Amino acid sequence: MTTPNLEIELSIPLKATTKVSIDKLILDHANPRLVEAGRKISDESVIAQLYRSEELGELLQSIAANGYLDIEPLIVMLDESGEKLLVLEGNRRFAAIRLFREPALVERIFANERLRISVPTIPPEFRHTLEKVSVYRVPNRDAARSFIGFKHINGAAKWDSYAKARFAADWYRDAKSNVTLGEISEKIGDKHDTIKRMVTAIYVLEQAEKYHIFSMADRKIVKFNFSHLYTALSRTQYMNFLGLELAWSRYPEPDLVPEDKLDHLREVLVWIYGSKNGDKEPVVLSQNPDIKRLGETLANAEGLHMLRAGRTLTEAHASTHSADEKLSSSLIKARGMLREAVNSLRGYNGQDQSLLNIAEDISETAETIYSRMKKKSKDAMVKD
Repeated sequence: MTTPNLEIELSIPLKATTKVSIDKLILDHANPRLVEAGRKISDESVIAQLYRSEELGELLQSIAANGYLDIEPLIVMLDESGEKLLVLEGNRRFAAIRLFREPALVERIFANERLRISVPTIPPEFRHTLEKVSVYRVPNRDAARSFIGFKHINGAAKWDSYAKARFAADWYRDAKSNVTLGEISEKIGDKHDTIKRMVTAIYVLEQAEKYHIFSMADRKIVKFNFSHLYTALSRTQYMNFLGLELAWSRYPEPDLVPEDKLDHLREVLVWIYGSKNGDKEPVVLSQNPDIKRLGETLANAEGLHMLRAGRTLTEAHASTHSADEKLSSSLIKARGMLREAVNSLRGYNGQDQSLLNIAEDISETAETIYSRMKKKSKDAMVKD
């Protein structure tokens, strides 16, 4: 429980905009933007994540050119100690100011996070803008949620899908807020079921972390494509593979995946995001069409076996189609390509013998296909 500091109570009243020293502020380690929020992370890690996922470099350039423009107040509340102000809204701006003010911080980020942040030189006449900033103090997170949610989900400063989902999930499960997902969707301007799917994906990730079957810190690539997961979880093949009930999207809750399907959850997450510890690359390279193809592969015994054996998604997915489907698809594609070649014949001047050889090979191949299919057709008619 936060013990109010009398000095802060008197000098920084609730629900009012006040100028405060930068030294009174601290970063929010539970910021929805942070992929590893909720874990014990350092300020260096927080700023590194903000730099990698947000336009922090552009903000640094803007401040260097114009000074810090104190137009919109940071939203803050008392931290647990009651001595500092926790920045709920404006962490990116606060991080940029700290990078200008603390050269040692830049070096620690490089040492700890292997990230070199180039901080431009700020002219002496602008340095004073980095001393104090305007803040608007609220009593708790809940008091700031409607404003922050609307601004970053459907407003001018939109968050990515993971940040939106983290924000909504934290709000939804906060017993003190006593709101439904429908109410949250209305408050933040979401008119669709996207928030429900996002919150469920957050719960699934948290379940994977809880049971130590997968960690987002172990993903193979730096970029975190959160939409891959919540899109996958809405598809029937993934729901069946993970043992999810059909009503999951209407009533998201923690520990959705049954215990006997946790190994399947680990496989899905590794196939989507890869694993550094396991030295495995993700098989999903783009949401369309790879999420669809992976789902179809999960529903096929042979395709699933090939994936588990380390074959590519293309190879595994190809095995999900029957021989007659493959033949039909190949013939249709071949006919289309040959018709395109016919329409381009005016481009052949008769000089290139290699092209003529290729055409001859195509003719022989086509004749082989036709003669074998014709024979099988006659045999089938005789049997009938």
